[in-house]
Amino acid sequence: MSATTTRRGFMVGCSSAIAALAGSRFSYASFADPDGENRNILLYIFLRGGMDGLSLVPPIDGPDRGFYEQARPELKVATGGEEAALDLNGEFGLHRAAASLLPIFQEGKLAFVLASGLDFGTRSHFDAMQYIELGTPGKKTAARGWLARHLESSEELPDQILAPSIAMGSLVPRSLLGSIETMVLDGTHGFDLDAGDWRWQDARRVALRGLYESGNSRIHRSGVQALNAVDIIESYVREDYTPAEGVEYPRGSFGDQLEALAQIIKLEVGLRVATIDLGGWDTHAFQNNRVNGYFGRLVSELADGLSALYRDLEGSQSETHAQRLTVVVQSEFGRRLRENDNEGTDHGHGNVMMVLGGEVAGGIYGQWPGLHHDQLFDHADLAVTTDYRQVLSEIMIRRLGNPRLGRVFPGYQDYAPLGIVTGPDLTPDYS
Repeated sequence: MSATTTRRGFMVGCSSAIAALAGSRFSYASFADPDGENRNILLYIFLRGGMDGLSLVPPIDGPDRGFYEQARPELKVATGGEEAALDLNGEFGLHRAAASLLPIFQEGKLAFVLASGLDFGTRSHFDAMQYIELGTPGKKTAARGWLARHLESSEELPDQILAPSIAMGSLVPRSLLGSIETMVLDGTHGFDLDAGDWRWQDARRVALRGLYESGNSRIHRSGVQALNAVDIIESYVREDYTPAEGVEYPRGSFGDQLEALAQIIKLEVGLRVATIDLGGWDTHAFQNNRVNGYFGRLVSELADGLSALYRDLEGSQSETHAQRLTVVVQSEFGRRLRENDNEGTDHGHGNVMMVLGGEVAGGIYGQWPGLHHDQLFDHADLAVTTDYRQVLSEIMIRRLGNPRLGRVFPGYQDYAPLGIVTGPDLTPDYS
């Protein structure tokens, strides 16, 4: 695995062994914050391309079921037979390809927020993703993403924290734009910071270590901290990792990234924020909503990965890992209610968000606007009734202990908790 570490503005591509730790075990207290600090973790998963929420969580009863079937004669998710949606609450169902998530929902650890998303009229992938990830709907001028502003404004992050944020993939997502303390991990198996002759690797490591240890400025201290973080992850994130009993991650980069993330969480190196992208959701043609169809396979990869991560942490030796983690899944927008002539769906508006974790109050959330022609956004799309920032703000306040909504989501002042997660209700700071 290759890695690029951004820490206090420096990009570090190699490191050296930490002599004090050679051959020894380490503990959370060695590198992170003291007891009593907020140690909760947010995993932010972005489904790029515009995931069809009306296929993931379709109406299965009531008048809207009729409107749904009329608009999607070929793509409707069935309510009977082998392909039938799994009943969530009698009114809405879950795509059968996401069956691995149903037990977690039934245990009260998975929530779906219906008709949620970006309440700003755009069907451009680029614009919608930019607005959401910057946290500034309608404005593209922000220099930092919303997660970067969280890391910057949170008083729950002590100065001496080894690895506060990690972007799984090859690039830093826009939500972490401007973050000076994000490690980027490209891939998961065979973690290796450098290729080439080992003697050259060691020479570079020694040189960098000597450079950063030669002074005591903030940059010098942060450089050493970054090198230490890379050393730990290189040493302990292994290809031969064994998850909790009975857990198997899906094959592919998404499953690999989740598996590596589980290892990092268990290392307890101070992780607070992680991001993962899962693409392929732009289903204009040949969407195929059957369990083994194109959309169904994407849903299975997503659901099986989330289930594996949760069960892995839940079944670990520490009882706190699953409790500390909150996973949010969202996409830039949903798809049109009506299927198109190419057996697909076009760019829409409202969608569904997912929230999973040990401190999640599972269930169905959000005000459902209806699918009648007069209830649709632009007479074509599911309307947005829950601003995505309301969901994220609740997690920021109740789980991450950061009430500075004015910094994280400038201009947003309508916060009211939906009750999706547990935690103290700090007074929102809109300044």
